[in-house]
Amino acid sequence: MKIVIQRVRHASVTIENEISGTIEKGLVLLVGFAAGDSRDILPAAAKKVCALRIFEDESGKMNRSVRESNGSLLVVPNFTLAGSLEKGNRPSFDTALVPERARLLFDWFIEELRKHEIPLATGTFGATMQVSIENDGPVTFVYDTNHHK
Repeated sequence: MKIVIQRVRHASVTIENEISGTIEKGLVLLVGFAAGDSRDILPAAAKKVCALRIFEDESGKMNRSVRESNGSLLVVPNFTLAGSLEKGNRPSFDTALVPERARLLFDWFIEELRKHEIPLATGTFGATMQVSIENDGPVTFVYDTNHHK
């Protein structure tokens, strides 16, 4: 599982010319799953994202979580995060999790995030989406559960 985490001033996701999710200050999570990912990694990933201290305190130091900053989450499924650029010029998706299983993991990940009681909006799995993001910083991190086992 890979999550690109971006601290934002505001962000939205649009599907077929309709805004399906929008947040003000918070985090955009672009989420992708690879073969071998399973449900057991989701609680720790949700906890990590919600506890990350990447919002500034009064001193300007990254010392607050999204909850402590009264922020929200916009969670967007992103199949291309499972792609590999190792060979040639065309991405390979050989290691991507099959869509049916990835959809389940995405839904379960949303359930885990909701347990942290942070306002949350999502994109739609399998849809073509336009994501508008105004980065704050920019502050961007990549969380890869395959590097944390």
